[in-house]
Amino acid sequence: MVAGMTCSHCASSVSDELNAIDGVDGVTVDLNAGGASRVIVHSAAPIDPTAVRAAVEEAGYTLATSPI
Repeated sequence: MVAGMTCSHCASSVSDELNAIDGVDGVTVDLNAGGASRVIVHSAAPIDPTAVRAAVEEAGYTLATSPI
């Protein structure tokens, strides 16, 4: 879950950063402008959670710390 996204441009920014991680095959974003948005990273192998956090933060957002 990613906090702070409010529009399709936000979702695109996060998707672009996550797609740049080695091993990521694709990203699906279920935008929830009123709260945390569900972001699914598709890959054949596990992706380092630190890389995911760094990519989301590079896009200007944060991982939600608790389920909404």
